[in-house]
Amino acid sequence: MRKINSNINLANTLEGEFYNSHSSFMQSVDNIFANNWLIVTDTRNLNEKQNVYPFMYLNKLLPEPLLLIKNKEIKCFSNVCTHRGNILIDKPCLIKKNITCNYHGKQFDLNGNFKFMPKCEGMMNFPSKEDDLKQIPVKRWRQFLFTSLNPKIKFDHLIKDMDKRIGWMPIEKFKFREDLSKKYIVNANWALYCDNYLEGFHIPFVHEGLNSVLDFNNYDVEIFEYSNLQIGIASDNDICFNLPKESIDYGKKIAAYYFWVFPNMMFNFYPWGLSLNLVNPISINKTEVTFKSYVWDESKLNIGAGAELDKVELEDEEIVERVQIGTGSRFYKHGRFSPTMEKGVHHFHTLISNAMNFK
Repeated sequence: MRKINSNINLANTLEGEFYNSHSSFMQSVDNIFANNWLIVTDTRNLNEKQNVYPFMYLNKLLPEPLLLIKNKEIKCFSNVCTHRGNILIDKPCLIKKNITCNYHGKQFDLNGNFKFMPKCEGMMNFPSKEDDLKQIPVKRWRQFLFTSLNPKIKFDHLIKDMDKRIGWMPIEKFKFREDLSKKYIVNANWALYCDNYLEGFHIPFVHEGLNSVLDFNNYDVEIFEYSNLQIGIASDNDICFNLPKESIDYGKKIAAYYFWVFPNMMFNFYPWGLSLNLVNPISINKTEVTFKSYVWDESKLNIGAGAELDKVELEDEEIVERVQIGTGSRFYKHGRFSPTMEKGVHHFHTLISNAMNFK
């Protein structure tokens, strides 16, 4: 596939083949998801009652068994015993001293170091560094924990622009609300779902309710290195942020900050708190989208741009699933970008093009 032109006025969009080709899909898994930072969980899952949190990287699509351990600091290790490959931890738990494999009794401390193995008399060059658990990079931003199998970019470069813009919010104090969180299965390629999120061009045509509380004429996108920001300006007297004077947006009527972070994370900040959307591919044309709600001010729930999230989501799903069918047409090759309305989509396609080494 051809490299995306950096000039939006000349560039074509990703080719339809990208959304429908099995080989392109599997290459995107390796080149994009294995090589970039993904959110694992938040710090509430590592506490005084459970200091070990096992998980599978990107679920069944990139099934790498890993675990987070909170000791003096939070670290991430392979969840595979270095003796015969047994999975060490099956569920979150509290371990005070050593991790013991339930297959042959090999033990590791909470820093991943080999401690003991029965019946190892006579083994030469044992133990070695190969007997320790492989450590995986992990980073924390506020209450969120990120990891990557092979990070190609520095974590600070990924998160710094969002933190600079909305860092005045007490995000680490936002409370997770499971009752307000939800998962959706979308019959479309993961990148198509992101495409749709990254432009407000469709809002007047697809989201009548959302369009009524946003000032579409003041829509804009700010592009950063590995993220971009869409700002929702409140219309008339609709609810908006009470911005501090140190904010560069002070004086504006902002109803929402829509931050997208490469490759699949959407941080939607509203006056009530945060809707974190994680877009995880399942197959070429099937995607799991998880909405996680973290509440800051419960009195502002269900009003303004942050209301009716489920309704907006279903409207998005319907249009994205239609586009999935259309991009598979033999008569569709690629499209063009609106220079004023699709800067975010162009940025996303450029990052994909670079990660996939398109020529």
